[in-house]
Amino acid sequence: MSKTGHGSSTFRPRHPGPEPRFRFNREALRASLWFWPTCASLAALLLSLLLLQVRPGSDAEWARWIWPSGTEAASGLLQTVATSVMTAVTVTFSLTVVALQLASQQFSPRLLREFARDVRTQMVLAVLMGTFMVSITGLHGMDPDRPVPVLVVGLVYVLGITSGVVLLLFMGHITRSLRVDTMMLNARQACLTVLRDTYPGSETGEVQDFPEPDDGTAVPAPRSGIIQAVRVKPLLEMLARHQLTMRIEVQPGDVITVGTPAARVWSDDGGTLPMAAVREALAGAMEIGYERTEEQDAALGLRQLTDIAVKAISPSINDPITAAHSMGYCADLLVDLQRRRLGPEAHSDAAGVLRLVTAGRDYRYFLDLVCGPVRRFADSEPLVLTAILRLLRDCAANAVNDSQREEIRRQSSLVLESTRDHLVTADHLEVRDMARRVDEALAGDFRAAFTDRSGETRSV
Repeated sequence: MSKTGHGSSTFRPRHPGPEPRFRFNREALRASLWFWPTCASLAALLLSLLLLQVRPGSDAEWARWIWPSGTEAASGLLQTVATSVMTAVTVTFSLTVVALQLASQQFSPRLLREFARDVRTQMVLAVLMGTFMVSITGLHGMDPDRPVPVLVVGLVYVLGITSGVVLLLFMGHITRSLRVDTMMLNARQACLTVLRDTYPGSETGEVQDFPEPDDGTAVPAPRSGIIQAVRVKPLLEMLARHQLTMRIEVQPGDVITVGTPAARVWSDDGGTLPMAAVREALAGAMEIGYERTEEQDAALGLRQLTDIAVKAISPSINDPITAAHSMGYCADLLVDLQRRRLGPEAHSDAAGVLRLVTAGRDYRYFLDLVCGPVRRFADSEPLVLTAILRLLRDCAANAVNDSQREEIRRQSSLVLESTRDHLVTADHLEVRDMARRVDEALAGDFRAAFTDRSGETRSV
């Protein structure tokens, strides 16, 4: 960062003023179970009110084809469908709650958001609530002294069949969703998408660095919470308009407290900084909530997979195989990270002048995130320790620079240091043999690193 300016480097925290207004965003709507069912209910209500106006006489052939009976039979159908659909809604909601409880207790509380944002569950609830709304509205519009609103009755007939089909499909979907392998696969796919959107590809795995001057003025965090996203476009416009340069020192996934430093700002000409405009722009650029979201948080998916591994090796569950499988998914993501440009990112204005630098994570952070918690909880389980070393061997085989190799070597030594002394000799030898294979992969001897007797270093 080449631009400097005068300003106090002493940080004086101050209260930012009133809380900003509540803001909806796409991620918040996707994670809500109520949005699409509400939209479907309103649409069904409007459609039903329109169709109730269509009441053809008994001599209309097409009307008799849709509903050949009278008002009493139509009312009976609508009552039956409404009652059945509400029962189906209760079953769907109960199964969803059971899935949330199971995911929270046995796998990770950070998986709850994934169940809430499940599109299939939301669509099933939308179809059921829409069917219920059409049935209730149709019942309200039934009049024994007027012709039957056959279009409403026909719509309820079709929606009733559709509700039964989607409920059957939902049973199969929720059964698949409750399998731990499905949860790990979904976490891996979501994390991989965020990685590709957040970190550009780089065959050398470079980590960018933008030196900053010693001076500059600290900008306080607008409010407390977890950073969910940073919108740089409006912030760039403000910085270019006032001839300023800023470095944001926090990033999605970080926990911040109101009044603590979140950024530093410099003026091109060393003049007075418009701090009111800067604080307002920073508050508008940072989406801060009460939970982590995957929109820009590349570490969240790895944290979810790590949580599953730690839960699996806890005494209450005691499932080291699941922990080893989770390490396999983490290995895939870490290998993908090795060929990405990590670290801070620079953002220029329309004139090509550097105006903003946003913080970014490095490879060591991601390795510590995955290996650290699992290594500490699995110090007496050789099956999981070898799974961590197998992950490191895969990363070593794909390392593209010396910095990555050094971090992999460091993690391998930490695994050996954390191994419990009371392990039997055979288990000690198994762990040390896998650590040796990590060293062989780092040295480029893939034959020695991956060749085994019967595939025992690849299977769990």
